[in-house]
Amino acid sequence: MRKTKARLKNYLYPIPAVMVSCTAPSGRPNIITVAWTGVACGMPPMVSIAVNLSRYSHEIIKETGVFCVNVPGEDLLHATDYCGNVSGREVDKFAALGLTAVKGDEVECHYIGECPISMECTVRHQVVLGSHELFVGEVVAVHASEGILSAEGRIDVQAMKPFAYVGPDYYGLGERIGRYGYSLEGNLETKTKK
Repeated sequence: MRKTKARLKNYLYPIPAVMVSCTAPSGRPNIITVAWTGVACGMPPMVSIAVNLSRYSHEIIKETGVFCVNVPGEDLLHATDYCGNVSGREVDKFAALGLTAVKGDEVECHYIGECPISMECTVRHQVVLGSHELFVGEVVAVHASEGILSAEGRIDVQAMKPFAYVGPDYYGLGERIGRYGYSLEGNLETKTKK
């Protein structure tokens, strides 16, 4: 397939859009939407978030050393977009959106009660990359809404309805098209000729 040279930019899409909550030393919780996020390590479990240095949440996470990654479902799309466009310096986002700030079990941080998955994290590594600082947090507690996890402890995508960000648009996830390891089943030569 022929390619054209694209403008220099990060084109790693689709990416999850998560709601990162943090709690100021004063006790006031805040939410920032982060699309530059991902799994960073399996053992111990760690996730990473990249936060712009100018953001109010950056100050809070830098000072407290903790944050919560909250994975929203489609029903929280409006709230997710709002939290990425309004500053917590001026607006109490929990109050404005009617969201529930739940005190974490393991860290001094509130998570979002309405999000299907919430992970309490302690910052283990951080590095200023330029416009953003990368925080790598160890996941110290996970909270899952009833009906979101299968009997095996996996996410039930149909029940959770997560979405992805392909700037500037959001997309729901479609049907399952494969599963991990399926390429090793059967004859590889046959599969590659199709």
